[in-house]
Amino acid sequence: MCRWLAYWGTPVLLEDILYKPSHSLIDQSLHSKLGVETTNGDGFGVGWYSPESNVPALLRDVGPAWSNRNLRELADHVRSPLFFAHIRASTGSAIQQSNCHPFRHGRWMFMHNGAIAGYPLMRRDLTMLVDPALYADMEGTTDSEVMFYLALTYGLDRDPPAAVAAMAGAVERIAGEHGVEFPLQMTIALTDGTRVWAFRYSTAQASRSLFYSAQPDALRRLHPDNAFLKEISDDTRLVVSEPLGDLPEAWVEVPENTYGVVQPGEDEIHRFAPTMA
Repeated sequence: MCRWLAYWGTPVLLEDILYKPSHSLIDQSLHSKLGVETTNGDGFGVGWYSPESNVPALLRDVGPAWSNRNLRELADHVRSPLFFAHIRASTGSAIQQSNCHPFRHGRWMFMHNGAIAGYPLMRRDLTMLVDPALYADMEGTTDSEVMFYLALTYGLDRDPPAAVAAMAGAVERIAGEHGVEFPLQMTIALTDGTRVWAFRYSTAQASRSLFYSAQPDALRRLHPDNAFLKEISDDTRLVVSEPLGDLPEAWVEVPENTYGVVQPGEDEIHRFAPTMA
């Protein structure tokens, strides 16, 4: 499977979140502790927003993140209030740039850890549900990209949680028609450049790990010498597949069958369940 992180808050350099933590995403690309695979070297991707555009920039490549010189060079120079970063362990689809996360459509970014079990059996049926106006924009061969385009089809622009719930319902319905018992495994992050939504769900009720960072004001009282905590605002958040370090009380597990919203003002967390579109 994969590992990912989403950052929202005070503008920071990419290296601050991608390289500097003791168990950074770069470290996880070689030494994941909570993933299905220890090594996640089948490509990587980074996406971010700038003040000049509401369309995110992407850097994606098929090689491992730990040895990519362009990524290391970029990380020292790119600053943003919103980053997505993903390291890939393929579940069977080809190792090619168009299969690397995050995926982008207009102002939206999407990334996923997990899989659709039995996807080769269901691929045709699922892709036929994608809005024909969107179909030509699909570039890769992954189940993750199809999940993204199904969410777009079901109204991501209008109501992101409802669109993801309809996507999950469609996957489970098609899986039932093909006799696949536990088809969906997903932790998902998506953003429109203003808010970040994060979902944790699986049909078998045994979802992959997902955590969010505790409030910085509380952590500063516990760790007054931490330089990173001194620089970020109280509403800054990280959502991660696994903790980026072992700072006590810094990470909170996302409950099973829930989604959270990181946004200006109060964060939200809600129950999640698939719906039939």
